[in-house]
Amino acid sequence: MTEIKKWATHFFSNQVSIYPLVTFRIIFGLMMCYSTLRFINKGWVTDLYVTPKFYFTYYGFDWVKPLNEEGMYFLFYLMVALSIFIAFGLFYRFSAISFFIIFTYVELIDKTNYLNHYYFVSLISFLLVFLPANKYFSLDSYFKICKSHLQVPAWSINSIKLQIIIVYVFAGIAKLNSHWLLDAQPLINWLKHQSDIPIIGGLLTYDFTAYLFSWGGALFDLFIIFFLIHKKTRIAAYGLIILFHVLTAIMFPIGVFPLVMIFSTLIFFSSHFHQSIVQLISKITLKSRSTVIHHFPQYVNSSFLYKILFGIYFTLQLLLPVRYLLYPGKLFWTEQGYRFSWRVMLIEKAGYSQFYVHEAKEDRKLSIDNRVYLTKQQIKMMSTQPDMILQYAQYLSEEYKDSTFTESNGEIISLGKEPKITAKVEVSLFNQGSKPFIDKNVNLTKEKRGFNHKSWILPYEN
Repeated sequence: MTEIKKWATHFFSNQVSIYPLVTFRIIFGLMMCYSTLRFINKGWVTDLYVTPKFYFTYYGFDWVKPLNEEGMYFLFYLMVALSIFIAFGLFYRFSAISFFIIFTYVELIDKTNYLNHYYFVSLISFLLVFLPANKYFSLDSYFKICKSHLQVPAWSINSIKLQIIIVYVFAGIAKLNSHWLLDAQPLINWLKHQSDIPIIGGLLTYDFTAYLFSWGGALFDLFIIFFLIHKKTRIAAYGLIILFHVLTAIMFPIGVFPLVMIFSTLIFFSSHFHQSIVQLISKITLKSRSTVIHHFPQYVNSSFLYKILFGIYFTLQLLLPVRYLLYPGKLFWTEQGYRFSWRVMLIEKAGYSQFYVHEAKEDRKLSIDNRVYLTKQQIKMMSTQPDMILQYAQYLSEEYKDSTFTESNGEIISLGKEPKITAKVEVSLFNQGSKPFIDKNVNLTKEKRGFNHKSWILPYEN
């Protein structure tokens, strides 16, 4: 107990240099500015939040709806401004809270767009709300909006480090499965399509390369943080981080995730390293040779409430990735408990879905053209994920209630107030051939959404 108490005191109450927190604030703000502008420039605001007729909201967040086109673009440009404010430390607390709310709101609109690095950004922006990242080298401190400090409680920096550790370690644990290690799946399929990459392209066509990357990726995720923590191995570890993420960026279309992780892991470097960065920025922007150092008072904010909130937050972060153990069946097949678990590029899955709306009295049915209601990307994602299949089916039930249709032979199909919806869905996992995914006889209209096990998912048969 004495050791635990000592560790907790060191973790929460010990005072450390603020410089790593300052550089992280600047880097995070600039990365979010770049990422948001990139998102706007590629037309994704329109494609993902304006064009769709239907949005796959998260369970419990059905009330989250997109704004009109002007409203969505306003939010994205507002995020650009807020990210700049965060970088410069201007109205920092308000900017951090606003950025977190807006960014998370956008991500809650449609789970079709879920990506691990979007989830990571939401978590980091949430943590920044509580961190004193504006207490030095910020416009807030310059204009005396807040008091300046050179030291902050250790938890304010350790919380970011711990979040990054969770990302890497759980990503490594997730790779400890037979598909990844014994079959080199899905890399053995993906790498063969990258033969046109200069220099290394030819090597990617060989199976041993896929196995090398699979085992190397697992070992990297599991242990890189431990080498990054130790001073003697830190530079070499960071070199591997750059190499790893640059290679993944070249070979796979995973957006800004490599950039985010390359720069985020800089927080593990010493305070002297970060001080030199701040001094360099100061020299460039303020035309001064060095940052003026004063003996500011210690920043004290290690209240019991903060410790409780910290404990709850990271307990959830440790539990969410393993919640899949509560569900029966093969995780990669059912995907129950898959999201928010740092499983990055682990599965290759493709599906075909055909939905039917049934007549109220007779056993006649009408085939649904998914393209009428969903975008191409939504169809692709929905056809392999049971919660989205259920959500879409119940949307169709609402769309077709009390409707009538005339068949080609002149017969009228009359639908009731709660039309029966069934679906024939076939899914291919790791390119091993399509197999029935759900019970085609189940009336999906009657099934309940939620976190419960979906018994209508058929078991995986290899």
